[in-house]
Amino acid sequence: MKRETQNILLILLGGALVKIAVNGDYLRYVKPAQQPWIIAGGAVMVLLGAVAIVRDLVASRRAVPAEHAEHDGHDGHAHSARPAWLLLVPVLAVFLVAPPALGADSVIRTEARVPASAAVADAAAFPPLPAGNVVPLAVNEFVSRAGWDSAGTLTGRTVSLTGFVVHTDGSTLLARLVISCCAADAFPVTVRLRGGAADHLPSDAWIQVTGEVVPGTATKDNSYTPDFTPTSVTPVPTPKDPYEY
Repeated sequence: MKRETQNILLILLGGALVKIAVNGDYLRYVKPAQQPWIIAGGAVMVLLGAVAIVRDLVASRRAVPAEHAEHDGHDGHAHSARPAWLLLVPVLAVFLVAPPALGADSVIRTEARVPASAAVADAAAFPPLPAGNVVPLAVNEFVSRAGWDSAGTLTGRTVSLTGFVVHTDGSTLLARLVISCCAADAFPVTVRLRGGAADHLPSDAWIQVTGEVVPGTATKDNSYTPDFTPTSVTPVPTPKDPYEY
């Protein structure tokens, strides 16, 4: 690959990193805490590429090897550089069109589970839910309580959950993906929706459901997927940050 192509590729890749960090698309790949590192890394790549281009321009003005330019015109090197430019295509794709976050396909391919921290928790680790007619909970916390809270803090309480629809094995699930660092280590947490209120919605549609857990339905045999009886199902926009932590 020619130096010119390398430098342009470096600038474009760095610019793509800065772009997704500023507009929030980076949340499809990593945790929010990584934003400063992405911006810094992208800025350094842009700076290095720009400095290299300036240095090459200065050097070329000092010595213009006309005989080499004429030689390059006849030995086919111009054609050999074309494949190198193809490497810019994926970088431009990220720069112009960010891939979507993980969704229903990832849930179907990966077994649902609760975090390891919940598996060693005891009842004291789950304080009573706050007062209120409807308690908003992260799906991650809801599944952890349903599977491991022997005190039954969810029983009889109306909660609100937000996630995306997954249709699998004749069931409709509400799901979220949990990451500890980046999308590569994502695992799903899922809730089985009873009553058919969300059966007509397409997979990956985001919804907010209100209702109650069916006690005792989250077990090891079903990958700690509790049953949930919704009293309302409301479509909502895809959140800027689609993951839980």
